[in-house]
Amino acid sequence: MNQKERRALVEGYLGKTVQIGIDRPIGFVHEKKDGTSLTYPINYGYIPGVLGGDGEELDVYLLGVTSPVESYTARVIGIVFRRNDVEDKLVAAPEGMHFTAAEIAQAVHFQERYYDSYVETL
Repeated sequence: MNQKERRALVEGYLGKTVQIGIDRPIGFVHEKKDGTSLTYPINYGYIPGVLGGDGEELDVYLLGVTSPVESYTARVIGIVFRRNDVEDKLVAAPEGMHFTAAEIAQAVHFQERYYDSYVETL
């Protein structure tokens, strides 16, 4: 999937309500190959059955939910575009909750600090 196709895929979800499977809930510790670890301060998951740029299910950061969950229905409010990776990430929040691009960037910095990324919102 090229960058133009990736962009079209993720932009198609802006403003839509999606069911998210959460595979890395708040507090999840991801042990990395280099011996370091990454603890997730927010719920992180995917849209089941929808493939992203990396050939895996399309990833979603879930903001505004302060406890670990296994799944969640939320509205897509933004996109984290990665200039130096093969995939982009959706950002979702409970219906009626809004976050600025700066707030989203701060919330996802724990993982996005490893990429050249930027945030676009509705």
